[in-house]
Amino acid sequence: MEQNIKQLKEDEKQEVLEEEAKDAKAGKLEIETPVEEETEAAEVVVEKKVSVGPRPEKRFGGRGGRKPRREGGDREASEFEQKIVDLARVTRVMAGGKRMRFRACVAIGDRKGRVAIGLGKGIDVTMAISKAVVKAKKDLVTIPLIRETVPYEIREKYKAARILLKPAPKGTGIIAGGAVRIIFELAGVPNVIAKILGTNNKITNVKATIKALKKFAASDLVKTRIKKQKENKESK
Repeated sequence: MEQNIKQLKEDEKQEVLEEEAKDAKAGKLEIETPVEEETEAAEVVVEKKVSVGPRPEKRFGGRGGRKPRREGGDREASEFEQKIVDLARVTRVMAGGKRMRFRACVAIGDRKGRVAIGLGKGIDVTMAISKAVVKAKKDLVTIPLIRETVPYEIREKYKAARILLKPAPKGTGIIAGGAVRIIFELAGVPNVIAKILGTNNKITNVKATIKALKKFAASDLVKTRIKKQKENKESK
């Protein structure tokens, strides 16, 4: 029985092969190329692609592309120098309990006569500082300098803070203490004398200083003096 079954299978295979040969001669059957020939053809195509030239650079937006770096961000970061005047942890009592935040007072300046301060609150210190810097950039004050110092003596009050600003001759430097010194250093004032007469609260003292500097900028007397100073330089 087993020999008969084997003969039947072999006869069927021979019949199939004969039919395929007939179809191939008639052009009805497509002969498949072997696997080795396909791989050789693929290798040839790859070699042609590589030999065309260097790989094109990936543009922004494609898969795996790197986001281009902003040049403007670096310029803005280097334009202003910043210093932390005060950093505190504050809490607020809410219905569900206490909410803790950080409050930062930051002063910024370009050391060319422009200065500002900003207050910011955030969940962490970095967020509070970044908010304060953004607010400070919106309220810049330009200090008018006459003979490398402030124009005239001024006393200013803000809440419990009282400060005194006086012009100083060349070579004196910045004679000031506490947070007021930070403002004049960032503004680039070469010579000035300042005295804190009221509270030692850093934020109120800084706000009083900025208030006094705004009065300098808005004064008509200062504007006329600056004009005369420019005319004298041009005549020389």
